[in-house]
Amino acid sequence: MSPDFHEIWVYLSASPLAGLTLTLVAYQAGLWVFEQFGRRPILNPVLIAVLLIAGLLTATGVEYRTYFDGAQFVHFLLGPATVALAVPLYKQFNEVRRSAPALIVALLAGSAASALSAVGIAWALGASERTLLSLAPKSVTSPIAMGVSEQIGGLPSLTAVFVILTGIIAASLGTWVLNLVRVKDWRARGFGMGVAAHGIGTARALQVNEVAGAFAGLGMGLNALATAILLPVLYHLIFG
Repeated sequence: MSPDFHEIWVYLSASPLAGLTLTLVAYQAGLWVFEQFGRRPILNPVLIAVLLIAGLLTATGVEYRTYFDGAQFVHFLLGPATVALAVPLYKQFNEVRRSAPALIVALLAGSAASALSAVGIAWALGASERTLLSLAPKSVTSPIAMGVSEQIGGLPSLTAVFVILTGIIAASLGTWVLNLVRVKDWRARGFGMGVAAHGIGTARALQVNEVAGAFAGLGMGLNALATAILLPVLYHLIFG
């Protein structure tokens, strides 16, 4: 870079507005690609945005902490966005009430399977105990997952990485897997995406079907609650 451009870039990168602008532009670019190529799940806008931001930060040498100083406003909005998922859920309340017994069984099975399968595979591959503890809450929305990870002795920063990867992979491949196993009920499809892929999977479900989106939001919330309560209890029973 020329000296003048370098000075301008150093000034802009230190501004909190730069991180926010970069986040919004990267996501908009990811959304454009997603739309242009027929809304293919593998081209998830979040995945594209993450790759663009990571590539730019690496190329320019800007530290993640500097970037996050501006982007943290988007992080703050995760809370209100999660609460807003109650709106489609309220519209489908009668369906939720009728499906309550099946949802409870699905929640317990899905929550246990998501944690045990990941930890079991990582353990078989020789992962350290702290990595296993960081991996256990991977299917829960990031603020809760990081809190649970810290409580049981994991690394919250590593857990955040696992959470994002889980959401992107599940949102990208979840539709294909559900079609493969012939799950056609929108309630079951949405609930499964919410339990397995938290917010990113819920956003994908909302793009496909309103009923699926409502049940995905329910699955995400209930899985977060179940994991936050049960995982620390299981940890203390096993290692306490």
